[in-house]
Amino acid sequence: MRSGVIAQKVGMTRVFTETGEHIPVTVLKLSNCQVLGHRTKDKNGYVALQLGSGARKTVYLPKAERGQFAVAKVEPKRKVAEFRVSEDALLPVGAEIKADHFVVGQFVDVTGTSVGKGFAGGMKRWNFGGLRATHGVSVSHRSIGSTGGRQDPGKTFKNKKMPGHMGVDRITTLNLRVVQTDVQRGLVLVEGAVPGSKGGWITVRDAVKKPLPKDAPKPGKFKVINGEAAPAEAAAEKEGV
Repeated sequence: MRSGVIAQKVGMTRVFTETGEHIPVTVLKLSNCQVLGHRTKDKNGYVALQLGSGARKTVYLPKAERGQFAVAKVEPKRKVAEFRVSEDALLPVGAEIKADHFVVGQFVDVTGTSVGKGFAGGMKRWNFGGLRATHGVSVSHRSIGSTGGRQDPGKTFKNKKMPGHMGVDRITTLNLRVVQTDVQRGLVLVEGAVPGSKGGWITVRDAVKKPLPKDAPKPGKFKVINGEAAPAEAAAEKEGV
């Protein structure tokens, strides 16, 4: 199981195919997505990678967080997340994951925070039908109606669908296809919509319900910043490629 990445949503556009068809895509940008630390079975009880992305000024960081970035020898990151991986997919600390970590045509799962809508009524929040337009209904056409009267025990139960705060929820969209990747600019284009607003942070990982392509790099496509060569690059240099 490979690691995912932390990306930033740039916006939506479209890509034209050779036959003239257009595919709506969401542009995701990888901004110095680096490995900050390891979570091991012996020490933590599970195996995972801690990644960080984006830039953050050191003056706004607590001393404890400064020490964590100092140990990893990386610049302070704005967004930090963990990804469960298998033991053979651990990447070295300080390695930067590139956009070609994902291959064109593979499916990914994207997780983000939905756009906040504020306080919303039942019709907008839960798609209620509302009350009748005539026959005794006045002023309250968009109300939700009864919430629990004339029933046993005659009260409103918990988790009843009612008006309230809408949006700002953690949403995962499954099986989005990777259309293009741009390693130079760190862009990944996925087909369809992605939860969240422009500039929001999201996580992208290999699809759970789809098989991983055979040409996908394992344990991943990365570049070591601390001066050491990545395993794939070292092998290529040794063979003279």
